[in-house]
Amino acid sequence: MTFWRAQERADQNGGRLVLRIEDLDRDRCAAEFRDAIVEDLHWFGLRWDEGPDISGAFAAYVQSERREIYLLAWKKLRDAALIYPCTCSRRDVLQSASAPHHENEEPVYPGTCWPESGTISDLDSPSGHNWRFRVPDAETLQFVDQRLGTQLAIAGVDFGDFIIWRKDDVPAYQLAVVADDAAMQISEVVRGADLLLSTFRQSLIYRALGLRAPRFYHTKLITDSLGRRLAKRHDSLSLRELRESGADPEELRARYRSS
Repeated sequence: MTFWRAQERADQNGGRLVLRIEDLDRDRCAAEFRDAIVEDLHWFGLRWDEGPDISGAFAAYVQSERREIYLLAWKKLRDAALIYPCTCSRRDVLQSASAPHHENEEPVYPGTCWPESGTISDLDSPSGHNWRFRVPDAETLQFVDQRLGTQLAIAGVDFGDFIIWRKDDVPAYQLAVVADDAAMQISEVVRGADLLLSTFRQSLIYRALGLRAPRFYHTKLITDSLGRRLAKRHDSLSLRELRESGADPEELRARYRSS
C-alpha cells in the first residue's frame, strides 16, 4: 500500500516512480520473490517508470546486485573516522540497556567498542565485524516531513550508534538506501511512519557522504481491528495472500482510501 501512495505522490508532483528491490536480508529474500513482487504490484494496478518489470532486467534496481556502490560509501565513512568495527551483538546491547525503548528499536548503544575520537580503522574490508556509525552526542536533528511537518530527534538520546554494515558482510539498510537514493537521484522517499527514526539516522549518513537528502513523506500505517500495524508476526495478509484469496483490487484501494 505504501508503494501505491508513492505512485500517487509521483503523479501529483509530476515525478517519475522508481521501484527498487531491497533484498539484502538473505534469510527472507529468495530470488523467486522478485517476479512475485512485480506480478502482485501489477495485479493491484500499480505501474512505475523505472525499475524491474516481469520480463525486464533487475540488476540496476536490486540491492543484492549493487555491492560495489555500498563498499565505496563504507570506505568513505571509514576514512573519515565516522564508523568503527564493533563486536557487540544485539543481545549484548539489549542486556546492557538501562533505558526503555520501542520493541522494534535497539536501545542506545552503550559505547562498549568506541575507539578514540578520530581513530581510523586499518581494516581493509567490512567483513567479519559489525560496523557502527558514531552519532554526534546530543545534537538536535530535524527535517520537514511532507505529511507530518517538522520532526525533531536528539542524537545519542532518541537513538544511538547504529549498524551500517553487518558482520556477515552485508550492508545494512541504513547505508544501502542512502547510497541508492543518491545514485538513483531520488527526490522524494515515500515510506511508512514506522521508519521516522531511521530518517534521522540516514540524514547523518547523507551529511557524512556530502550528499543532499531527498524529501520524505511518511505515510500512515494500515492497522487491523485492534489498532495494530499490519505485520507478519500478527498474521496479517500479504498482497499475494490477498490476491490468492480472491480479493478485489478496487475494493482494497477503496478500503485504503478510507483508512
